[in-house]
Amino acid sequence: MTNTHRRGAARGWIRQYHNPRGDAPTLVCFPHAGGSATSFFSLSAALSEGAEVLIVQYPGRQDRLDEAALKDLGELADGAAAALAPWTDRPLTLFGHSMGSVVAYEVARRLERGPGPGPAGLIVSGNTAPSVQRDQGVHLMDDEELMTWMSALAGTPPAVLADKEILATVVPALRGDFTALETYRDPGGSSVECPISGYVGDRDPHVPHDDFLKWAEHTTAEFTVQVFEGDHFYLESQAQEVARSVLRDLSAFASRRPARHPLA
Repeated sequence: MTNTHRRGAARGWIRQYHNPRGDAPTLVCFPHAGGSATSFFSLSAALSEGAEVLIVQYPGRQDRLDEAALKDLGELADGAAAALAPWTDRPLTLFGHSMGSVVAYEVARRLERGPGPGPAGLIVSGNTAPSVQRDQGVHLMDDEELMTWMSALAGTPPAVLADKEILATVVPALRGDFTALETYRDPGGSSVECPISGYVGDRDPHVPHDDFLKWAEHTTAEFTVQVFEGDHFYLESQAQEVARSVLRDLSAFASRRPARHPLA
């Protein structure tokens, strides 16, 4: 696949902020609910010497603000999986944080059904397993309740919460994402064939330990856990440590894979 074709895909769903070395493994990142591709900028910078980092930009935010946010997680996964077609000639590693972990899981399932080699591995961060129902009624809150909830989650800067014009652009995507997440239902007995590595902050109040460990039920390969210092958004303060862990996982995933092969 030529660079021109890949740039064409990037204008839709895929963003890339840093250029890797030529033989670097490819990591695809999926943001949290209400998040955008820039939420992975720091991690992308930290990984720039060791990985090709692609970041999914969901509809309804930043440069996709003129598009309606999708309210169905399956549609999000379908769109992202289709956009990754130019890169599926190699085994990708998928990395999702919070809501993004479930989107990444569903994309992994779709890629495993495709013609390419399938994902090399899946890194899931800051979320319970797909089989754990997540409906807290957040998507049904009014705007004020929704912003109060986000403020308590500590993922939205106070300046954003105080700016009515910014909120008018943020709320539709946030509500759409939570609708997608809270109405998602695992099909039951689903799993991926690739290994899963679970990341979680040691002070994350939103991820019960037992529900996090249930990710082990969603792979027929290995499941490992890495705990980082921090809360739900530990990625922001621990970018360098997370980058080191990601590079170790990329190496481990590659060591258990057969050699790359092109699409048939």
